[in-house]
Amino acid sequence: MKDLIHFIAQALVEHPAEIEVHEVEAGRGLQLRVAEDDLGRIIGRKGKTAQAMRTLLKVAEGGRGGGCSLDIVGPSESGAE
Repeated sequence: MKDLIHFIAQALVEHPAEIEVHEVEAGRGLQLRVAEDDLGRIIGRKGKTAQAMRTLLKVAEGGRGGGCSLDIVGPSESGAE
């Protein structure tokens, strides 16, 4: 799942070297960290790009019932919640 999100994010951002994807919540969620300038590109207009990425995660999960979530954060936001 991490590789899928990283691949999609690379295609959308201007600073691909700053992409970080981490597992959170004991592997049930992912955190995508991008450069401040790229947050708008990743989230998309009215959140549609972010929602599409979350939908792809559900499809890739294949109905295993794990409920993988995706959090998108900028470089200055902490990952621990």
